[in-house]
Amino acid sequence: MTCESEIESLKSENQKLRKYISLVSAEIELSQRVKEIKENFANSDDSKHVITPIMDRIFRIKSEKLTLREELNLD
Repeated sequence: MTCESEIESLKSENQKLRKYISLVSAEIELSQRVKEIKENFANSDDSKHVITPIMDRIFRIKSEKLTLREELNLD
C-alpha cells in the first residue's frame, strides 16, 4: 500500500468512526427524550404519536451503527 492510499484509508476510517460516535450520541439523546416524554405524559395517547417517529429514528440509527460496527471491526 502506498503512503497516499494508506492516508486515504485512514481518512475514510476516521470519518466512519466520527459517524459512529455521532450516531451513538444521537441514540443516547433520543432515548433520553423518549424517557422524558413517557415520564411527562404518562397514560397519554398523544405521547405514542410523539414517541413513534423518535423510536423509528432510533431503530434506523441502530441499523446504521451495526453496519459501521461491522465495517470497522469494532466487536
